[in-house]
Amino acid sequence: MMVPMDANTIDLAVLAVWAFIFLYLAYKFFQAICLVPTKSAYIVERLGKYRCTLDAGFHLLLPFFDRVAFIQDLKEETIEVPPQECFSKDEVNVEVDGVIYIQVIDAVKASYGITDYRFAAMQLAQTTTRSVIGTLELDRTFEERDIISAKVVEVLDKAGESWGVRVHRYEIKNITPPVTVRNAMEMQVNAERERRAILAKSLGDRASRINRSEGQMTELINLSEGEKQRRINSAEGKAAEILAIAQATGDSISKLAMAIEQPGGQQALDMQLSEQYLQQMKGLSQPSTKVILPANLLDFKQWLATAGIHNKL
Repeated sequence: MMVPMDANTIDLAVLAVWAFIFLYLAYKFFQAICLVPTKSAYIVERLGKYRCTLDAGFHLLLPFFDRVAFIQDLKEETIEVPPQECFSKDEVNVEVDGVIYIQVIDAVKASYGITDYRFAAMQLAQTTTRSVIGTLELDRTFEERDIISAKVVEVLDKAGESWGVRVHRYEIKNITPPVTVRNAMEMQVNAERERRAILAKSLGDRASRINRSEGQMTELINLSEGEKQRRINSAEGKAAEILAIAQATGDSISKLAMAIEQPGGQQALDMQLSEQYLQQMKGLSQPSTKVILPANLLDFKQWLATAGIHNKL
């Protein structure tokens, strides 16, 4: 049995329905006001079909018919590529991760060309990285980071043409080999460092010995040159001395001959020799002096004649 509703209750119910309708209409009209921030793009659909792309600024939509289906950020963003296991050409398992720098350039393609371009770019970067590392040996993977990054960017750019995105660069963060390989690489690096140290030490010792030998050779050369010059100077001095003595002797003999030829010259020479004779006779008193005398000590001219001097004079 239904209980009849009074007029007040019916009026309140009708008022509540109209209030709800008014609030819903107000919400829809308020929702039709669209403020698009800078570096953003709003994709508007009308009755489920693409209508337009709203750039930064103030826009009004048609209530109940238009709606913002997608909001695309046009700023450059980074996408972390999680670590993944890759096998190098020499069958070494390494773990690689990286970062993608990507930007939406076509909001419509980014909205309708692919479901999630971020996830797609990350997956494509991983598969490309695996394929590139598979062509390189382990040692080259650490040296050829630029080649790997360039290849990933090239592949992502081709795919991004249909996705409405542009990949600016891809950077590899880490390439982590297994622990055993890391230990072997550290031992190799230490051995190479020790080899370079030994080589540098040997080169330094060799250069030191060469410098010392060259110094000793230069010293000996300088000493020999000095001794040679000293002997040359001494010989030249002695030669000059002999030459001067000979010249002086010749001059004295010439003067003596000229003096003898003068009147009374012979007598003066005899007197000079007699004086020298008497001077030498003073030393005969020494005990250590041995003298051989002629028979006649007083005959000085006989002495000169015996020596062959008197006749020559």
